[in-house]
Amino acid sequence: MNSMKTVAVIFGSRSAEHDVSIVTALASVIKPLELSGQYQVEAVYIAKDGRWFWDDKLKDISLYQSGEIDDFMRKAPDVHLSFKDGLTLVKSSQFAGRKQYKKVDIVFPATHGTYGEDGSLMGLLEMADVPYVGCGLSASTICMDKVLTKQVAASAGIASTPWIWCTSAEFSANPKTILDRIKPLKYPLFVKPAHLGSSIGISRVENAKELINALEVAAHYDDKIIIEQGVKNLIEVTLPIIGNDTPKVAYLERPMTSSEDFFDFDTKYMQGGEKGKGKSGGAKGAQGYSEIPAKLPKKLQSLAEEVGKQTYSALGCNGIARVDMLIDEKAGKVMLNEVNPLPGGLYAHNWSLAGTSNISLVEQLVQFAEARHQHRQKLATSFSTNYLKQF
Repeated sequence: MNSMKTVAVIFGSRSAEHDVSIVTALASVIKPLELSGQYQVEAVYIAKDGRWFWDDKLKDISLYQSGEIDDFMRKAPDVHLSFKDGLTLVKSSQFAGRKQYKKVDIVFPATHGTYGEDGSLMGLLEMADVPYVGCGLSASTICMDKVLTKQVAASAGIASTPWIWCTSAEFSANPKTILDRIKPLKYPLFVKPAHLGSSIGISRVENAKELINALEVAAHYDDKIIIEQGVKNLIEVTLPIIGNDTPKVAYLERPMTSSEDFFDFDTKYMQGGEKGKGKSGGAKGAQGYSEIPAKLPKKLQSLAEEVGKQTYSALGCNGIARVDMLIDEKAGKVMLNEVNPLPGGLYAHNWSLAGTSNISLVEQLVQFAEARHQHRQKLATSFSTNYLKQF
């Protein structure tokens, strides 16, 4: 048993997507990792108040559905992290003075949104010097900020629909200046908080009056706001990608909603959107019904895959991400929308249709994590100096 590597799956966290993270962790990460027979899997749950827990009971979805989790957390010992020689989980037991220790070989973050996907957790794991699955600190931070994503992509020559951004402070202090900056953009416009996932606070607006209201809503949720021009003849597609230096793509997927009912939280997660009308080639994804692979002219399909891979590399993604793109079908133009550095459910539904089983997917992701960590170990991080001797 001891020869098996220990993978700690971290999920939950202080995020609007707390519950989605639980489902991703339990169904798409922990179960397939255990089925692979390659790893000892430890469940590490971060509560909504930020406390950490580590227990095999946390692998059972009914604990969360029944509300027993609150009772569990009241009684469970707190978990501490030791950074000596990598990462070790430490739990004080109910018996006096006894502690449980578990050295972690690899961390598999399954946290969505704030304090998880945004680079916060990655910073902690970098400091612990432990290999971890998925995008590193800088890529996570860039991807979780829609403004930074577009700025970095633009510098690599990747197109987006016309857009501008402002801080919430600028908008509050001088709305007129911001409205003047938005004037060159053509309606409909999409107004979004820069950082939040799950489509919270996003509005589609048709005129100046709606615009002001939408800016106020976005400013309530975030300190940065992005305003984007709507795309004509729109086809929305999303592309799951894995890999480090050589990205590998799954199927280009087309979520089946019209541009009027762009994703809000309910469509995305509560399946309040399309229920799938039994059309062929589709799958029920995290965002309701999808066409997989997307039925696009061959040329557009190749172009979208190319833009997806270029974006992944330009933002410095590793391990896994999902690139969302907007296509103007008539103009034959593919534009970057946004990048999700930890796709809900790992987009396992898409990978399995593309021939990669959920077990194979998590195994590959762990291997990418180890490969990146080894590569980084080789880069010299310290050089000797006599700086202190001067004092």
